[in-house]
Amino acid sequence: MKAFPTICRQLRSSRRFSLEPTAHVDFSTSSCACSRKKKVSPYKEVDQGKYSDLVQSVLSSRGLAQTPESLFEEDNLLYGPVSKCKPPKQDEKARVPGNWCPLFNPERIKLNATSTPTIPLKIPLQRNMIPSVTKILQQTMTSEQIFYLERWKKRMILELGEDGFEEYSSNLFLQGKRFHKALESILSPQGDLKERDENLECGYVESVQHILKDVSGVQALESAVQHETLKYVGLLDCVAEYQGKLCVIDWKTSEKPKPYIRNTFDNPLQVVAYIGAINNDANYSFQVQCGLIVVAYKDGSPAHPHFMDTELCSQYWAKWLLRLEEYTQKEKNQNIQKPDQGTE
Repeated sequence: MKAFPTICRQLRSSRRFSLEPTAHVDFSTSSCACSRKKKVSPYKEVDQGKYSDLVQSVLSSRGLAQTPESLFEEDNLLYGPVSKCKPPKQDEKARVPGNWCPLFNPERIKLNATSTPTIPLKIPLQRNMIPSVTKILQQTMTSEQIFYLERWKKRMILELGEDGFEEYSSNLFLQGKRFHKALESILSPQGDLKERDENLECGYVESVQHILKDVSGVQALESAVQHETLKYVGLLDCVAEYQGKLCVIDWKTSEKPKPYIRNTFDNPLQVVAYIGAINNDANYSFQVQCGLIVVAYKDGSPAHPHFMDTELCSQYWAKWLLRLEEYTQKEKNQNIQKPDQGTE
């Protein structure tokens, strides 16, 4: 084997090999580094000085970040403390009225078109100790209903003030009263024709025009009813045929759309209470099996009709009986406490 120095001398003498130092060359694994210049961010080309004042003003005007605690404090200030209600148990059985009374009267006959009276009944409401349907529903509202009602009232007072809210409530009452008076004039056969034409200019009346086309055979208008067994009274708006079916019709006004029957809150209970009363009132010889809630709008937009057939009326009737029992029990408890309070 040749010595290492000998091999080096031979390599130096060779033309193909050179041990002279060469310039240092860097190699990159990226092809872009060799062929392309480094990209410059387009944001660096923006005139920072021109927009710095704008950015600073936006950031300086940004409010403090809201937290769940601050949101609760704000809500408590505007609407009052939140009423916490326990959710109903899933395995809880549906309540059944203890004192069941049928909605329909088997002794009554279904009204025929030939028996339509020439003048609708209009029985005045007698003021006595018997509770009204409206009072019973108001005294037995759920805690959730009370909460949302009070929340709405506080919000309106916050916007309008105490005096403004009273004026607003008074105007709503007067508008509803005029609307009912206008419908009574339109549906009554002895109504004033001139007054009917004037009522057509009312937005609420315009709203129900497509409903009135399907209403015929009016039996009662603004007439009192009394359930002789369950002992309650009421003043119904109208009893007439709607699309061929005899109904208790309840006219309602609203500032917000109510396209579904669930949007009408306790109105279905009011309707079935009147149906049950009229079927057990000796002043009425016919039987009603259906109901109709009509929600009219001030701007004249088409009203929403909510028809209640026999099955739906029966479902709401059971709920009404529960509310009636609750009211009766409350009255008994109050009567028991009154003598004790007097002796103290």
